[in-house]
This record gives sequence, structure tokens and C-alpha cells, in this order.
Amino acid sequence: MQLVLAQLASREGEIEHNLARALEVVHGVDDDTALIVFPETHLSGFAEPEHVSDRALTLDGPELQALIEASRERDLAIAIGLLERDGETVFNTTVLITPEDGIALRYRKTHLWPDERTLVQPGDALHCLEWRGRCIGLLICYDLEFPEPARALATMGADLLVVTNGNMDPYGPVHARAAQARAQENQCFLAMSNRAGQGAGLTFAGESALIGPDGDTLFRAGREETVQALHLDPARLSSAKQDYHYAEDRRLSLRGHLETQGSRRSWHFD
Repeated sequence: MQLVLAQLASREGEIEHNLARALEVVHGVDDDTALIVFPETHLSGFAEPEHVSDRALTLDGPELQALIEASRERDLAIAIGLLERDGETVFNTTVLITPEDGIALRYRKTHLWPDERTLVQPGDALHCLEWRGRCIGLLICYDLEFPEPARALATMGADLLVVTNGNMDPYGPVHARAAQARAQENQCFLAMSNRAGQGAGLTFAGESALIGPDGDTLFRAGREETVQALHLDPARLSSAKQDYHYAEDRRLSLRGHLETQGSRRSWHFD
């Protein structure tokens, strides 16, 4: 599979501009591209105080329809983030659009960054989809810093974790480490597309990356806008599990017991 990481500089509330940039990328990639990954909330920009519902889009609106049509015209999948309005509620959402199904997956960010917790609602479900030889699971930005969502997706069969990211300074190194850990511990590919430039009072870290199933960094972007084509070699999946298989080797039955002797505490597992 060939995928493209589209590290772009989004603009808060400038939906026409953001959509135009996304469509420009979709129509500019090579014909053998199977998947393009855009940043977190690329279509709408971030939610900010006084600017939440006015930036939120519905999934049946013209913006998503334009991307669905482009997906079908180019015969490729698109992972892209937006603020999603559902009735009176707004979510930080990433959709996976495929030529066959239109919006094939909708994932609402489950782990909200502190600044957005009063602005949008958290999601409560994780999703993955088998598509053209890969099982794709979606994560958004802060989700990456927790092992549980990635492990849940891997348990469901995901072998490609797609992260739409909006990571800012000074946290670039945090996501670089977390991306390697999530890929290695789940022995799957991880494709992360981060935002570049400035917006919402933040400077974004860039450094979009592709991580192999062994935790090796196969590509890392700089800080500027970048549209990078990359190839996923499926042989890396089996190679990573040649000597050990983390999912099968886990000892989930172990339980910890806290023993106290005076001021001394120790944990024992059995």
C-alpha cells in the first residue's frame, strides 16, 4: 500500500480554504496512492472559546460530499479531521472516506486535551476497518499518549494505526516517543499526520511520521508543510513477529497484591 502524509497548515474557521487545500492534495498525488492522511480538525480548524458550533460541520454536508466525490474519482481513501456537529453536540472527529462506502468510519476523539474539554464532547467508541489488505484503526492526537486505545484497536485486528494529529510545541518529542511505543508494542504500522505552521495561538510541531511494526521510524517530516508519499511493506508485519508476538505472549491473568510491612510496601504478582 502507498500512503501519503499531508502535513498542512490549517486555518481556524476558514473551511473553504482548508477544503481547497485538501482537494489540491487529493488531485495531486500519484495514481497508485491508496490512502491520504490529513491532520486533526483540518477541515474546520480547532475549537476555541466562542468558536465551536460556527466551525462545526455535519457529515452529510457539502464539504464531506466533495471529499467523497474526490475519493471516488481518484480511487483512494482519505482520513481527515473536523469539528463534527451532531444536533446540539460537537465532537472532534476523524472520518475515513473510501471510494466504495463514502464515510466508512467515523471516530470521535475519546481522550480530549485539557483545553478542549469544555468545548467539545468526548467520543465513547473505537473503530477499525479492513480495507484493501490492511485493517485500519483511527486515533486522534492526545489518544496517542495512552496505550489502551491503540491496544484495543490492535486487538480488533488493526495493523495500521492512523493518527490525525494537531500536536504543538513543546510536545513534539512526546508524540515521537509515543508513536514508536504504540507501533512497537502492538507490532503494527503507525501513520501520523500532524499540523504545520501556526494557528489558535499555537505553533504546531510538524514531524509527521511513519513508524514500522518494530518501532523503527521509517519517515519523519520536518516542521514545514510536507506532502510525502510512503510505501507500506507488509513483510515488515510478519518480520516484527518472527521471534516474539506481544499479543500472544501477554500474561493477562497476573494480578498484583500489595503487601505492607511497617513503612515498607511491595507488589507481588501471581
